[in-house]
Amino acid sequence: MDLVGKVAWVTGAAQGIGRAVALALAEAGADVAVHDVQASAGLTAVAEAVRARGRRAVPVHGNVADAQAVAAARQAVVEGLGRLDILVNNAGIERYRPLLECTEEDWDAVVGVDLKGAFLCLQQAARWMRDHGGGVILNISSIHEDKPFPGYAPYCAAKGGLKMLMRDAALELAPHGIRVVNVAPGAIATPINRATLEDPAKLRRLEHLIPWGRLGTPEEVARVVVFLASEHASYVTGTTVVVDGGMMQYAEPL
Repeated sequence: MDLVGKVAWVTGAAQGIGRAVALALAEAGADVAVHDVQASAGLTAVAEAVRARGRRAVPVHGNVADAQAVAAARQAVVEGLGRLDILVNNAGIERYRPLLECTEEDWDAVVGVDLKGAFLCLQQAARWMRDHGGGVILNISSIHEDKPFPGYAPYCAAKGGLKMLMRDAALELAPHGIRVVNVAPGAIATPINRATLEDPAKLRRLEHLIPWGRLGTPEEVARVVVFLASEHASYVTGTTVVVDGGMMQYAEPL
């Protein structure tokens, strides 16, 4: 997967899937702008890890749900690394709230980052790519763009919206040489799932729902992202690639 000479912008890059994606892109030869909501030791460490792989890195911080912050981030990416070929929309949050207890603030926070933030970053990246020969936009979605998840209505709504945003964007941006694809992880061992990972009973129940019998790793998602960002996936656009160990297909016999 040769990405030498390419520049990638990865949001939510300080930990979890975003960190793994940034490092995998660097290992494939890309220079990487690592973006998170705020400057942190984690963000600095990811940038240093990219550089340790022989690639250039630019740390960027700002709230993806803020249009001005996203515009400034895109400018920092291009000024720091000279171009923009790949956007990985990974920034995301989730909150457990039963539907009837979900507040307006809960809804706005989750949908603001997971859907509005993805839209703002996609739009900024696509405008630059349109004027400079095309590119690839990859959204880290979730199996919950299709699969209900009781207690997480805003998250499911955001990911379902992200699926339609991807499909529409793929059609509108194809004439400009821009591919748009969603990557939908299932249960992945990341900090967002810490409560489940630390509860043996919950973990056993979750593993039972996964035909492959275990949670995935951030690196397994990252390898799919690298493939989709490369020319090996040059005819892939407007679709979701699921990375879930078969969880979406789980069923028990009667």
